[in-house]
Amino acid sequence: MFKKITSNLLFRVFVAIILGIVFGLYLPESVNRVFNTFNHFFSEFLGFAIPLIILGLIMPAIGDLGKGAGKLLVITAAIAYGSTLFSGFSTYFVASGIFPSFIDPQAATTVEETSRELLPYFSISIPPVLDVMSALVLAFLIGLGLAPLGESNLKNVASDFQKIIMMLIEKVIIPLLPLYILSIFSAIAFKGQVASVLGVFVKIIGVIFVMHILLMLIQYLIAGAIAKKNPIRALLNMAPAYFTALGTQSSAATIPVTLKQAELNGVSPKVANFVIPLGATIHLAGSTMKIVACAVALMLMQGMDFNFGMFAGFVMMLGIAMVAAPGVPGGAIMAAIGILQSMLGFDAEAQALMIALYIAMDSFGTAANITGDGAIALIVDKIVKKGNF
Repeated sequence: MFKKITSNLLFRVFVAIILGIVFGLYLPESVNRVFNTFNHFFSEFLGFAIPLIILGLIMPAIGDLGKGAGKLLVITAAIAYGSTLFSGFSTYFVASGIFPSFIDPQAATTVEETSRELLPYFSISIPPVLDVMSALVLAFLIGLGLAPLGESNLKNVASDFQKIIMMLIEKVIIPLLPLYILSIFSAIAFKGQVASVLGVFVKIIGVIFVMHILLMLIQYLIAGAIAKKNPIRALLNMAPAYFTALGTQSSAATIPVTLKQAELNGVSPKVANFVIPLGATIHLAGSTMKIVACAVALMLMQGMDFNFGMFAGFVMMLGIAMVAAPGVPGGAIMAAIGILQSMLGFDAEAQALMIALYIAMDSFGTAANITGDGAIALIVDKIVKKGNF
């Protein structure tokens, strides 16, 4: 039991934040410079890896959508993407309306002016092979070209490259994330910024949790109206799937429970068996909500300028990038880091704070994703029955 708790990514990130604060406040500058040296090295490595992650995840993900392509795939994918866009845009309006009431854009400037400087002992430059936007365009281009093909040498290469990138994420990046976050928070504490950062974090998490509940309620109100089902009863029927996802932090691991509960809501086994596994891959409305809300919050905290036009492009791109999110805790944020950097201008520190905030709410986002899949299954089932597929 203890081993299971300590191996949980959320637990390790929480411990890393606490240790980072303690080290930054009480350990000498020489020790904190060691952590800051690791911070700079890992930031460079992450910057090098991000374009490769984009290529390795998005390219085969788009290519694999061509398998079994048909009306059902197009309908399900369109509804899932529409749900993700609705989540992203509604989150932007709510976050940009509420967050300024408790996030002072001037506070970041004031703290920065009065903070102590913490330098690494040395730094190593690791230039990326190609920039993020080039990687995105190349991934979409090759992925779309692979989609209509059957088995091919290039598809096999893309699949093998995906496995390498998954190993990189699971064996290197995810295990080192807690240490990276520790180094970030030790620097924040050393500079005297920790109280303002943590105070805002707690408020952001509270607001996003309420937004998740409202998102699921809206999804089932729409699905209930289309499928002529009681939305509250349908949502309550999905509770076992919600709590399973809450515990496992994995959409894939929750699929058997989600299937059972979707059929309990009256979805035909044929539709459920198609929509639920596909939704676990391409429908990440809950994760999108977290990323957009956290992005708005961090940009306010750091005094960065933003507008709806900037976030409109970001949300639409995010909806596609989320398709490539690997099914590991923290996987969605790793798929999104590239566009956070290229479209919103997030630097290494902002990316690390984003990862910490995201992982703190990873269970809730996954649970919202998988619960929303049940709503999509209701809608698709109604369309299938009407269209005599």
